[in-house]
Amino acid sequence: MSTSSNAKAGNVNAIVTIPNIITVVRFLGTPLFVWLVLARREYGWGVFVLALMGCTDWIDGFVARKLNQTTQLGRIMDPLADRVALVAVSITLVVADILPLWLLLLLVIPDVVLLSVTLYFFRGDADLKVTMLGKTRTAALMIGTPMLLLAKALESDFTFILAWVFLGAGMVMHVIAFSQYMVAVMAKHRELHLPGKPVQGRP
Repeated sequence: MSTSSNAKAGNVNAIVTIPNIITVVRFLGTPLFVWLVLARREYGWGVFVLALMGCTDWIDGFVARKLNQTTQLGRIMDPLADRVALVAVSITLVVADILPLWLLLLLVIPDVVLLSVTLYFFRGDADLKVTMLGKTRTAALMIGTPMLLLAKALESDFTFILAWVFLGAGMVMHVIAFSQYMVAVMAKHRELHLPGKPVQGRP
């Protein structure tokens, strides 16, 4: 099953595949969420959109494996969609006075540092595999964030506390995952610069 001849099973260079289309839909959910929360103050619908985005995060990976449509573009787009969504949603909730600024900074600064290092050493393409800790971190943050918004909509103290349990766990894993990725980046940089090894990125 494919969307075009470009999406044949096993073609890692394919662009138009079902999983990639699902990921694009997740990208489009981000501005919709921002509009619902900031322009309309529709917190309930905002939670609904975040829930759908979270579902697509699981569905695109499942479909990619099921249909053998794992692609190089998908490997880049999927984590990028997660990061864009988390940062955009966090900024939105800070502006809406639902999320504290310090949590946004704790989320963004490690990503900026990691991106800067990979741009410097590898021109942005370090080809790092997403770790299980990284996936768990993203899941915890994607659960905690809509729960915090839901707590605002329902005015529920219990939901508020539960949301912070997920957010707290997610942020701890975020810092640990950042450390792991930094170690992996530096190790790969050293490996590429060993005598006799072809050098990629910066000399």
